[in-house]
Order: sequence, then structure tokens, then C-alpha cells
Amino acid sequence: MNSTDLLVLATCLTAVLILCVSMLLLKVVAVFAKESADPTPFSTEEEKRQRQKAFDEVAALKRMEPSIFTRLMGLKPMSEERNLIMEHEFDGITELNNPTPRWFMALFIGSMIFAVVYLFNYEVLGFGQTQEQEYVSELEQADLDKIAFLSNPVNAKAAVNESSVVLTKDAIVLKSGAALYANRCTPCHGEKAQGIVGPNLTDEFWLHGGTVHDVFKTIKYGVPEKGMISWEKSISAQQISDLTNYLLSLQGSHPAGAKAPQGEQQK
Repeated sequence: MNSTDLLVLATCLTAVLILCVSMLLLKVVAVFAKESADPTPFSTEEEKRQRQKAFDEVAALKRMEPSIFTRLMGLKPMSEERNLIMEHEFDGITELNNPTPRWFMALFIGSMIFAVVYLFNYEVLGFGQTQEQEYVSELEQADLDKIAFLSNPVNAKAAVNESSVVLTKDAIVLKSGAALYANRCTPCHGEKAQGIVGPNLTDEFWLHGGTVHDVFKTIKYGVPEKGMISWEKSISAQQISDLTNYLLSLQGSHPAGAKAPQGEQQK
């Protein structure tokens, strides 16, 4: 809200205030003019007593009327309890035949009406969907939303995971993977992936699987018990895919000083 809007709002409030004050002054002037033309005589002592008596009677009647809470609960006043005493008694103890509270009856009747409407709507007329039908509809909508999401190239890249990753020899992908490897993987696996602390990544032997899906998963979640961290929070899914494809492109490169094979042979 800018200064112009504040000024307009203040002007409107001021106008409303002036209007209210003007109406009040007009009413005062009207009462003054009426009293000037036809003054109201002062009440005598007897008239005052009569007026006070009538006021007290009205107040007493109001006190006798049941409150909103009493009417809502369907309770009877204490003066009428003797009319509610049931005929049986035990050891001098009697029971009052209090009616069911009105709010409970309204809730009970409303629940029955709702149940009938619900039954006809979902089971007879078929206007509404049952839970199973809603579940199927939500799954269908989720599939449509997924297709729409993946139709955007940017989203499709972000949606790459260990199940959907594909093997590629694309030069741009391999270049990106090489840069990622140089910045993050060389301390453990060496500049040529020959293996230092970590295993040799250029041979056919793998500790956690050598398919494109296995390698992606290993990079993404890491192997904490063996000192390899998870990279899923440090780099994007597409970067993990690029790095995976770069590593698999090194297969059979036989760098100098390669570490001895570890794990099982991937054929």
C-alpha cells in the first residue's frame, strides 16, 4: 500500500467520522427544538414510584425466563422439578424424567439426514466418488501431471534417477562428467580413475555393481560404511548422470599404476 492509498483511506475515514458527528448534532438539535416547542413536564413522586414498580416487574419477569443455555440444553427450571419426578423411588431417592437435550436431538437428527443424503449421493445416484474411485482418479491425474512435468526439458533433466538414467556417449555429457570428476573424485580415485583410497574405476570389476543404474545409485547415495559420501545433496541429478556416463566411458582405459581389481566382474 503506497502513500496515495493511505491518503485516500484517511480521507474516507475522516468523511465517515464527520458524517457521524453531523448526524449526532442533527439529532441533538431536533430534540432541543422539540423540547423548546413542547417541554416535557417533570414527573411527580407518584409517577416515579409507578414507573419504578413497572420496571421492577419487567425485570422480575426477565429473571424468570429461561436463559439461552437452559433452552438449548432443554432443561427445566428448579421450580418445575417436582413435575418431573418419576413414580418409582429407592431408599428415598427419586429420579427426574429430564428430556434429552435439544442440541443432542438436533445433532442426532442432522446425522441421520446427512447419512441418508450421503447414501443416495454416493451409492444410489452415483454423483460422488467413493474412496476407491477417488484413488484411481488421483493416480490417473498423477500420471498426467508427470507427463506434463517431464515434457519440459528442464524438469526432465531434474527427474533423472537410478531407474531412468540412460547410458550415452554424448560429448557434452562426457565433458561435463569429466569436469565433475576432476573437482570431486580425484582425491580418492586418482586423476585417471586408477584408484587410490577408492577402487579402480577403469576395469571390469565393481564392488557395488557396474551397470549405469548401479553406478548412478552408488554416486547418489554413497557408501558411508566405506568412507564414500552421498552426492545427491551436493550436485544435481543431471550432474550425477553426467558423472556416471563419464566413469563408464573410462572402461578399459588401463591407466598406469592402476589399483588391483576389487569386487565382482561386470560382464
